[in-house]
Amino acid sequence: MATNFLVHEKIWFDKFKYDDAERKFYEQMNGPVPGSSRQENGASVILRDIARARENIQKSLAGSAGPGASSGPSGDHSELVTRIASLEVENQSLRGVVQDLQQAVSKLEARLSALEKSSPAHRATAPQTQHVSPMRQVEPPSRKAATATEDDEDDDIDLFGSDEEEDKEAARLREERLRQYAEKKAKKPALVAKSSILLDVKPWDDETDMAQLEACVRSVQLDGLVWGSSKLVPVGYGIRKLQIQCVVEDDKVGTDQLEEEITKFEEHVQSVDIAAFNKI
Repeated sequence: MATNFLVHEKIWFDKFKYDDAERKFYEQMNGPVPGSSRQENGASVILRDIARARENIQKSLAGSAGPGASSGPSGDHSELVTRIASLEVENQSLRGVVQDLQQAVSKLEARLSALEKSSPAHRATAPQTQHVSPMRQVEPPSRKAATATEDDEDDDIDLFGSDEEEDKEAARLREERLRQYAEKKAKKPALVAKSSILLDVKPWDDETDMAQLEACVRSVQLDGLVWGSSKLVPVGYGIRKLQIQCVVEDDKVGTDQLEEEITKFEEHVQSVDIAAFNKI
């Protein structure tokens, strides 16, 4: 049974043959290594591969660093040149603005000096210069006499009298207009403040003669009081109240005075109330 089991078991019995063949192949490829074991042969292969990888890495780094190292400083230099050029342009524009401002200030100073020279105060304070002509001609006696007569005629003319007369005339006209305005204002009637009052006059009971009550109310006559329309308004239980309208001048008639005059008729009037009060 054990032999049958080993027959069917998959075991690599000739693995050493393949290992020897592989070692011989690497020796042929890399050259014979006398006295070296299989492990040393594998280690040497790995070291050679590492050395080749380092060389490749160094070559790739040297190739990539060359163009970048050359392009870096040149890029910075070009950027610096561009910034310098833009600053020069900006400086030139600022110089132009400063020159324009200086010119404007100089023009303003010139105009200010010209205005100061042309002002009346400057003329009054400025010293008068006397111009001396280089040659003076002698006038004949007849011309001198004519000039003297003309000066006398000019002295007779009053140049300032007309202004005084105009001032007097303007003052008189102003006083006349003020007087007319005062008279017109005095003739104009003053506004009189008036009020419209609606009174509720209540009787004692339903047997009170309402016609007699209204006659008593209308008998009240005061300066500035005008009676208006009236009507009877039912209150309840057969009792009616008198609602009467009147217009009064505020300065002459007051509500308290009006109520006092109406309540004097004690036989017919129980009370007086103000139902409405409006300014006119």
